[in-house]
Amino acid sequence: MRDLHNLSVKALAELLKSKQVSAVEVATRFLARAGGNPHNAFLDIDSEVTLAQARASDAKLATGTAGPLEGVPVAHKDVFVTRDFATTAGSKILSGYRSPFDATVVQRLAQAGMASLGKLNCDEFAMGSANENSAYGTVTNPWDTTRVPGGSSGGSAAAVAARLTPAATGTDTGGSIRQPASFCGITGIKPTYGRASRYGMIAFASSLDQAGPMARSAEDCALLLSAMCGPDLDRDSTSLDMPAEDFSANLNHSIEGLRIGIPKEFFGEGLHPDVRAALDGALLEYEKLGVKLVPISLPRTELSIPVYYIIAPAEASSNLSRFDGVKFGHRAKDYTDLVDMYKKTRSEGFGNEVKRRIMTGAYVLSHGYYDAYYLQAQKIRRMIADDFQNAFKECDVIAGPVAPSVAWKLGENANDPVADYLADIFTLPASLAGLPGMSLPAGFGSGNMPVGMQLIGNYFKEAQLLNAAHRLQQATDWHLQKPGNVA
Repeated sequence: MRDLHNLSVKALAELLKSKQVSAVEVATRFLARAGGNPHNAFLDIDSEVTLAQARASDAKLATGTAGPLEGVPVAHKDVFVTRDFATTAGSKILSGYRSPFDATVVQRLAQAGMASLGKLNCDEFAMGSANENSAYGTVTNPWDTTRVPGGSSGGSAAAVAARLTPAATGTDTGGSIRQPASFCGITGIKPTYGRASRYGMIAFASSLDQAGPMARSAEDCALLLSAMCGPDLDRDSTSLDMPAEDFSANLNHSIEGLRIGIPKEFFGEGLHPDVRAALDGALLEYEKLGVKLVPISLPRTELSIPVYYIIAPAEASSNLSRFDGVKFGHRAKDYTDLVDMYKKTRSEGFGNEVKRRIMTGAYVLSHGYYDAYYLQAQKIRRMIADDFQNAFKECDVIAGPVAPSVAWKLGENANDPVADYLADIFTLPASLAGLPGMSLPAGFGSGNMPVGMQLIGNYFKEAQLLNAAHRLQQATDWHLQKPGNVA
């Protein structure tokens, strides 16, 4: 079938179950598209591994033992460890590393029947907003290859947008699923913190990191999220003891009467007019569906940036201490003693942004500064979470921009990391509060670049978010659009 790569996850699953197409045929099509590595999206591909998984899926489909997503391809962000592919977290310090086990998220999608296409490029240790921090080269945006795809899950977003894979995994620490989804015109969701296991996900900031799916539609994300989530208490101490849920069960429910909160802090100075215009158009579509727009306030929105950039680097400085060249990964060739090996290995292995965050984190945790910085940041984090709970007394879902602008030009912020940090202002609050949040296409801005709308829900309300997103996508075609240069 000629257009297999343009089909949704759901459509592919249905074709495979009805045996109108084989898993090997589907895998072969996507391997051919990914083979030249357009947009530098992939870091590792092994066609033999993928085709072996596809053949196993065909056998299950033939015997009636297939999983719900049997034979549908998926690709994984390179912070999830995998047995069959190298795992580098986009860093030189893990060059060539092979894990002896699969991350829980990888394992669960495989149990659902998905065949892995390989590993996707990302900002080093998921630190970045543009995917320009990878040790293995920059990822480009399929809508305009002179622009960034967003980060840190930029490889995942670019691969889905370019039809190199129907779906991908991502991770979101401060917006790293939502922002690249917005920049590349796809859909992505970060569930409530603890919904998806962090076991086998290389840690950046442990109290913030969360896995989630990225695909073209809310319907596809619901199918993936249903397979990914569930308790993993024996292996992940942050995993929630909540049973797996079918997030697609209520997708078609009416959203008439749904109250969508519009935070005034999300629509003030700093939001580019083209993004505002696109969001206004999307909100008008919601009103046509019977939704009520409610003005709300999230007064500590601006504080989310300093709070995040204290807490996340502090946790990163601790988590990344394990990468020292002793047991795995890169090791400096010339050194005089153990301490010299540590210094040279980490200096050579880490990129500038990772070093910057390690040093910042070590500083805020140091004697004399812990109380003044880290402790105060944790207190304000609690206040930000309280702001959301106050807002949810007045509304069911919160809507706003994902980022202040459309994707910027490659290298535009290369010498100004703070500019990248400031671009996270709308995604950080939900991450700090541990709330579910998602991005869905909401039209186009300057340069015909995609604009994403962010939806934020209360704890464990992923199904409600996906329902609201799905109903909008049934009424519009923004999520069906693809880059003009993509066949």
